[in-house]
Amino acid sequence: MSAEKSKKLRFFGIGKVIPYLKKYKRAFAVIIVFNLITCGLELLFPQFHRYALDSFVGKGELSHLSAFIVTYAAVIIIIGLMNYYANTTAAITEVRVDQDLRDAAFVHLQKLSFSYFNQNSVGYIHARLMSDTERIGLLVSWTLANGVWYMAYLVGSAVMMLMMNVKLALLVLLTLPALLVIVGIFQKKLIIANREVREINSRITSNFNEGIAGAKTIKSLAIEKKISSDFVKETSKIKSKSVYISRLRGAFAASMNFASSIALAIVLYKGGYIAEDEVGVFAAFMSYAQGMMEPVRWLVNVISDLIAIRVNIERFTDLLSTTSDVVDSPKVIEKYGDTLSPKKENWEPIKGDIEFKDVTFKYPDGEVNVLEHFSLSIPFGTHLAVVGETGAGKSTLVNLACRFYEPTNGQVLIDGKDARERSQLWLHSSIGYVLQTPHLFSGTIKDNLLMGNPDATDAQLYEALKLVSADEIVARLENGIDTDVGEGGDLLSTGEKQLISFARAVLADPRILILDEATASVDTMTEEKIQQAMSTVTEGRTAIMIAHRLSTVRNADLILVVRDGVIVESGTHRELIHNRGYYYELYTRQYEKRRQKYLHS
Repeated sequence: MSAEKSKKLRFFGIGKVIPYLKKYKRAFAVIIVFNLITCGLELLFPQFHRYALDSFVGKGELSHLSAFIVTYAAVIIIIGLMNYYANTTAAITEVRVDQDLRDAAFVHLQKLSFSYFNQNSVGYIHARLMSDTERIGLLVSWTLANGVWYMAYLVGSAVMMLMMNVKLALLVLLTLPALLVIVGIFQKKLIIANREVREINSRITSNFNEGIAGAKTIKSLAIEKKISSDFVKETSKIKSKSVYISRLRGAFAASMNFASSIALAIVLYKGGYIAEDEVGVFAAFMSYAQGMMEPVRWLVNVISDLIAIRVNIERFTDLLSTTSDVVDSPKVIEKYGDTLSPKKENWEPIKGDIEFKDVTFKYPDGEVNVLEHFSLSIPFGTHLAVVGETGAGKSTLVNLACRFYEPTNGQVLIDGKDARERSQLWLHSSIGYVLQTPHLFSGTIKDNLLMGNPDATDAQLYEALKLVSADEIVARLENGIDTDVGEGGDLLSTGEKQLISFARAVLADPRILILDEATASVDTMTEEKIQQAMSTVTEGRTAIMIAHRLSTVRNADLILVVRDGVIVESGTHRELIHNRGYYYELYTRQYEKRRQKYLHS
């Protein structure tokens, strides 16, 4: 591709999506060829009219009328068939391009690290995955189809007019430079305004999602008015900006239409002198001049659309060019595969030893080191607890041990090897993670359990449920493990979701088990069930428990106490109580709260 062509493609950002469109070269060729043929045939109609006026009307010769009618009808039929196949191909291509772009974006999202999702809202990501891809699909299919036809008709009309009357044709074509000047004036303003609209739209989508997902919280806090007010403010912004864009586009269209109408006025003013002797030529010239107006109007609209779509292309390609904070080296991928194409035959078995070796770490968006020169050995089978108040930074060690983040300096060793010498999936496949806020996928309880082990039998499913005391819950449900859990598991209580997610984690038989505040959001009875299960399911595994309720970690082999992101104490429960430090303060405070609650119940 020449530098000039590449520059033109970059003008609207189209060049950025070309790599995703190469597989549709044949479809695009069909669209282009069929539309060129159709356009060529339609350029003949003014010549048909010219011949009819000069021969049948002017000279009164009707000897060729039958052949004329047959030819005219044949051209109409061919154009109809060509349009059908071209439009069908364009429609199918649009759908397939949409699918491919969305697949590419979604697959890429699966490879990104936690930091991306922490920094970008669901609505922001959703807009790129759905809205942006849809507009790009329209661009590369229908805009291509219409563009080929209109531009070919514009060029063809100019050629036909030049063949009939050079001077008059040149007068008409002199309006084109004026059109290019108008495009240049409006382009920059429309690009900036459309980019702002897309960003506001992302915020609206995000607020919309939160308004639905957080409906229960909104009602319980009685903040419907505030949420509605915030939403209306954003929609007011997009309304004002959209009105501004509409005015810009209106001025753009009016300017373009004015310039293009001058061409028609020139034909009417200067072309009358040929009408006396060559009625057919004048009629054909008028047809071409009028026919050029539609491509010009289309060009006005499509340039405005391209300016808007450029923003969609930028946002979509920015998503696909976003790199993860945690990446496997080419050498690791070559041996172990990647997240979506693992080479499990090369995976070494994981024992479950974890070691932090002189680790310094700060979060990608942070300014202060959370850990500095931190070292800790967690041999296989160790039950480690990380405790502290809410927001103290208890999850940092787990995030590093699971390789959700990379250490800024130092190493995290798994079975004596730097975790970066193995693939992420190799490690994640041996980790069971029970979150504080459990997430279930849409489907049945069985569907969710099989996420932990797709090859598990029903007997193994029930065994995992029994192991975490969730079998009683399933037994009470009308459809048992075939019960639909709803979107995000909303048809179940928080405690029920927690136990199901616990069973799912256990079903994978992980060597490393992470319990992230697993009892923080559940009732007392569910907490007791989880505590009973913990003592059983953590046997024979390396277990890391993040806890706010200290009653759940008394039997841990080692307790790390975190305060303001720093580990201030470590030891067993007995040792920490004996030292009467920060852990002792937390423990006695929680114990007193429970005692007071018990006395007043």
